[in-house]
Amino acid sequence: MIKFEKVSFDEFSKYVNSKEEYDNYILPKRGSDGSVGYDFYSIVDFTLKPGEITKEPIPTGVKVIMPKDVGLFIHNRSSVGFKGVRLLNVVAVIDSDYYGHPETEGHILLKLINEGDKEFVVKKGDKLVQGVFEHCLYTDDDMTNEKRDGWSYLKERRNNNE
Repeated sequence: MIKFEKVSFDEFSKYVNSKEEYDNYILPKRGSDGSVGYDFYSIVDFTLKPGEITKEPIPTGVKVIMPKDVGLFIHNRSSVGFKGVRLLNVVAVIDSDYYGHPETEGHILLKLINEGDKEFVVKKGDKLVQGVFEHCLYTDDDMTNEKRDGWSYLKERRNNNE
Protein backbone atom coordinates (compact mmCIF):
# COMPACT_ATOMS: atom_id res chain seq x y z
CA MET A 1 0.00 0.00 0.00
CA ILE A 2 1.15 3.52 -0.82
CA LYS A 3 -0.87 6.25 0.85
CA PHE A 4 -0.49 9.81 2.08
CA GLU A 5 -1.93 10.50 5.52
CA LYS A 6 -2.32 13.52 7.74
CA VAL A 7 -0.10 13.62 10.78
CA SER A 8 -1.96 13.67 14.11
CA PHE A 9 -3.34 16.97 15.35
CA ASP A 10 -0.74 16.88 18.16
CA GLU A 11 2.08 16.79 15.59
CA PHE A 12 0.34 19.35 13.33
CA SER A 13 -0.20 21.77 16.22
CA LYS A 14 3.57 22.02 16.80
CA TYR A 15 3.48 24.24 13.69
CA VAL A 16 -0.14 25.34 13.22
CA ASN A 17 -2.46 25.32 16.22
CA SER A 18 -5.82 25.40 14.44
CA LYS A 19 -8.24 22.47 14.36
CA GLU A 20 -10.09 24.09 11.45
CA GLU A 21 -6.91 24.31 9.37
CA TYR A 22 -6.03 20.74 10.35
CA ASP A 23 -9.41 19.51 9.15
CA ASN A 24 -9.19 21.37 5.84
CA TYR A 25 -5.65 21.16 4.47
CA ILE A 26 -5.04 19.22 1.27
CA LEU A 27 -3.03 16.00 1.05
CA PRO A 28 -0.67 15.74 -1.95
CA LYS A 29 -2.30 14.95 -5.27
CA ARG A 30 -1.40 14.81 -8.92
CA GLY A 31 -2.52 17.71 -11.06
CA SER A 32 -3.48 15.53 -14.04
CA ASP A 33 -3.38 11.96 -15.33
CA GLY A 34 -0.09 12.80 -17.04
CA SER A 35 1.57 14.14 -13.89
CA VAL A 36 4.37 12.07 -12.39
CA GLY A 37 4.68 14.07 -9.17
CA TYR A 38 2.24 14.59 -6.33
CA ASP A 39 1.92 18.29 -5.51
CA PHE A 40 2.46 19.22 -1.87
CA TYR A 41 0.47 22.26 -0.76
CA SER A 42 1.77 24.75 1.78
CA ILE A 43 -0.06 24.72 5.13
CA VAL A 44 1.61 27.96 6.29
CA ASP A 45 2.22 31.44 4.90
CA PHE A 46 5.87 32.46 4.72
CA THR A 47 8.27 34.77 2.92
CA LEU A 48 11.84 33.92 2.06
CA LYS A 49 14.14 36.85 1.30
CA PRO A 50 16.99 36.61 -1.25
CA GLY A 51 19.90 34.66 0.23
CA GLU A 52 17.76 33.40 3.12
CA ILE A 53 17.30 29.83 4.34
CA THR A 54 14.15 28.94 6.23
CA LYS A 55 15.00 29.10 9.92
CA GLU A 56 12.53 26.43 10.97
CA PRO A 57 11.44 23.43 8.92
CA ILE A 58 8.38 24.06 6.79
CA PRO A 59 5.66 21.61 7.84
CA THR A 60 3.62 19.75 5.25
CA GLY A 61 1.24 17.98 7.67
CA VAL A 62 1.89 14.84 5.63
CA LYS A 63 3.32 11.41 6.31
CA VAL A 64 3.40 8.50 3.87
CA ILE A 65 3.07 4.77 4.21
CA MET A 66 4.76 2.66 1.53
CA PRO A 67 6.42 -0.71 1.05
CA LYS A 68 10.07 -1.03 2.03
CA ASP A 69 11.19 -1.23 -1.61
CA VAL A 70 9.63 2.16 -2.47
CA GLY A 71 10.99 5.62 -1.73
CA LEU A 72 9.38 9.02 -1.99
CA PHE A 73 11.64 11.63 -3.56
CA ILE A 74 10.67 15.26 -2.97
CA HIS A 75 11.70 17.63 -5.77
CA ASN A 76 11.28 21.31 -6.55
CA ARG A 77 8.38 22.27 -8.72
CA SER A 78 9.69 23.93 -11.88
CA SER A 79 7.77 27.12 -11.11
CA VAL A 80 9.60 27.39 -7.76
CA GLY A 81 13.03 26.51 -9.13
CA PHE A 82 12.77 29.10 -11.91
CA LYS A 83 12.44 31.73 -9.17
CA GLY A 84 15.81 30.68 -7.71
CA VAL A 85 14.31 28.80 -4.76
CA ARG A 86 15.21 25.20 -4.03
CA LEU A 87 15.11 22.57 -1.37
CA LEU A 88 18.17 22.95 0.84
CA ASN A 89 19.07 19.27 0.34
CA VAL A 90 18.17 19.49 -3.39
CA VAL A 91 16.15 16.25 -3.27
CA ALA A 92 14.58 14.99 -0.06
CA VAL A 93 14.55 11.21 0.21
CA ILE A 94 11.76 9.76 2.34
CA ASP A 95 12.41 6.14 3.33
CA SER A 96 9.61 3.69 4.09
CA ASP A 97 10.76 3.29 7.69
CA TYR A 98 10.35 7.03 8.38
CA TYR A 99 6.61 6.39 8.78
CA GLY A 100 5.82 6.26 12.47
CA HIS A 101 9.09 7.91 13.58
CA PRO A 102 8.80 8.20 17.39
CA GLU A 103 9.53 11.96 17.44
CA THR A 104 7.77 13.16 14.27
CA GLU A 105 5.38 10.35 13.22
CA GLY A 106 7.13 10.59 9.84
CA HIS A 107 6.01 14.20 9.30
CA ILE A 108 7.60 15.39 6.06
CA LEU A 109 9.37 18.69 6.81
CA LEU A 110 11.11 20.91 4.29
CA LYS A 111 13.93 23.46 4.30
CA LEU A 112 14.26 25.95 1.44
CA ILE A 113 16.90 28.41 0.30
CA ASN A 114 16.23 31.47 -1.84
CA GLU A 115 19.13 31.90 -4.26
CA GLY A 116 17.14 34.33 -6.38
CA ASP A 117 17.08 38.13 -6.26
CA LYS A 118 13.42 38.57 -5.24
CA GLU A 119 11.37 37.70 -2.18
CA PHE A 120 9.64 34.34 -2.44
CA VAL A 121 6.14 34.62 -0.99
CA VAL A 122 4.07 31.52 -0.23
CA LYS A 123 0.44 31.50 0.90
CA LYS A 124 -1.45 28.59 2.45
CA GLY A 125 -2.70 26.35 -0.31
CA ASP A 126 0.07 27.22 -2.80
CA LYS A 127 1.78 24.30 -4.51
CA LEU A 128 5.28 24.12 -3.07
CA VAL A 129 7.14 20.90 -3.99
CA GLN A 130 6.35 17.61 -5.67
CA GLY A 131 6.86 14.04 -4.56
CA VAL A 132 7.68 11.18 -6.90
CA PHE A 133 7.50 7.54 -5.82
CA GLU A 134 10.23 5.26 -7.10
CA HIS A 135 10.73 1.53 -6.81
CA CYS A 136 14.12 0.90 -5.23
CA LEU A 137 16.41 -1.94 -6.17
CA TYR A 138 18.93 -3.60 -3.86
CA THR A 139 22.13 -5.48 -4.57
CA ASP A 140 22.01 -9.27 -4.60
CA ASP A 141 24.32 -9.37 -1.59
CA ASP A 142 22.49 -6.59 0.28
CA MET A 143 23.14 -6.53 4.01
CA THR A 144 22.04 -3.62 6.14
CA ASN A 145 24.36 -2.37 8.87
CA GLU A 146 21.74 -2.79 11.55
CA LYS A 147 19.99 -5.78 13.02
CA ARG A 148 17.93 -3.72 15.44
CA ASP A 149 15.22 -1.08 15.32
CA GLY A 150 16.45 1.69 13.00
CA TRP A 151 15.39 4.57 15.27
CA SER A 152 17.19 3.12 18.31
CA TYR A 153 20.29 2.72 16.18
CA LEU A 154 20.12 6.34 14.95
CA LYS A 155 19.55 7.69 18.47
CA GLU A 156 22.53 5.68 19.70
CA ARG A 157 24.72 7.05 16.89
CA ARG A 158 23.52 10.60 17.56
CA ASN A 159 24.27 10.28 21.29
CA ASN A 160 27.75 8.87 20.62
CA ASN A 161 28.57 11.80 18.33
CA GLU A 162 27.59 14.49 20.85
